[in-house]
Amino acid sequence: MAKKNVLIIGAGGVAQVTAHKVAQWAAEFGDLHIANRTQAKADAIIQSLREKGHDMAWTSHALDAMDADAVEALIRQVDAGIVINVGTAFINMTVLEGCIRAGAAYIDTAIHEDPAKICETPPWYGNYEWKRREDVAKAGITAILGAGFDPGVVNAYARLAEDEYFDKVDSIDIVDINAGSHGRWFATNFDPEINFREFTGTVYSWQGGEWRTNKMFEVGREWDLPVVGKQKAYLSGHDEVHSLSARYKDADVRFWMGFGDHYINVFTVLQNLGLLSEQPVKTAEGQEVVPLKVVKAVLPDPASLAPDYQGKTCIGDLVKGSLNGKPGEVFIYNVADHAEAFAEVGSQGISYTAGVPPVAAAILIARGPWDAGKMANVEDLPARPFLELLGEMGLPTRVIDASGDHPV
Repeated sequence: MAKKNVLIIGAGGVAQVTAHKVAQWAAEFGDLHIANRTQAKADAIIQSLREKGHDMAWTSHALDAMDADAVEALIRQVDAGIVINVGTAFINMTVLEGCIRAGAAYIDTAIHEDPAKICETPPWYGNYEWKRREDVAKAGITAILGAGFDPGVVNAYARLAEDEYFDKVDSIDIVDINAGSHGRWFATNFDPEINFREFTGTVYSWQGGEWRTNKMFEVGREWDLPVVGKQKAYLSGHDEVHSLSARYKDADVRFWMGFGDHYINVFTVLQNLGLLSEQPVKTAEGQEVVPLKVVKAVLPDPASLAPDYQGKTCIGDLVKGSLNGKPGEVFIYNVADHAEAFAEVGSQGISYTAGVPPVAAAILIARGPWDAGKMANVEDLPARPFLELLGEMGLPTRVIDASGDHPV
């Protein structure tokens, strides 16, 4: 059977990791393509591949991914069998539409966002992606949603706990700690426009069989984690809560993000001044501007943080439940190193953890185990093949259970 051609859409820090991992595993795929609104950024990623010794053929393309017709046309032009969408979350639905029309498998790493709306009615997947389930099934394609790290790998951690540890899951607490430092006065690790939107709206968690709401930074607690030690994390709104709550209706599902006091102080000032608003305002000169876009313009490009980034990340799931009526808990996690990520692929650790998993998903589609022929979130798919493959690709999973701390 002919190997599937791959089209990567996007050319930021995560896309750079994704392209490097596709290159490392090029034997799994056919022709390789990367597209971006600014073609020069895609060319720069191809150049970074050459600098690491990857000499296989890559083709770059200019693409307005907000245009479903253009996406469909490019998929057909390059005969892409798998599309890895690692662009801004604003393009998810047009890229998915192009895949449905052209018959290509679709993978993304984050939930769709409407530029004019923040923090819509939960579950968030129900507002856009899940409405296309029937269309995806009718087209006979595979669409894997949220196949980054969180969402993505952490969803697989929950599924692994379900498959191998518990017959009843009581709670899933996802903890994301970046114990690294980029050396800048202030910056965000992903596109600021998307990053800030995560933390300006209502914090939704699934507890007691219903949606609970809090304000950002309202609920915090200290976590003592492997390698990174004691860290403060706050109950936060995040994509994976909105799919895991559907599969684990009787469990409490919460997401905790680590923040330092400096980040919280700067964030609070920006928010209180109205600078994180996505709604346009008029300047004294009559020019219409979006405050959030202005903040994005003055902050460092997240990709530029990579060379100076030091330290480690620890992201994992604390899952509590019972097996045959006997209660227990398990912590399933990964630790990544910023400097090691930069040495390997030229990106920092946050981008690395987000950019490797969609390539593992693409490989599992190409090989067959994840070629589901329908729309699926990661927890709907077999977890162990995914986690074992990620271990081979540089994101090893460890487990702390009753027998100690060991590889998955």
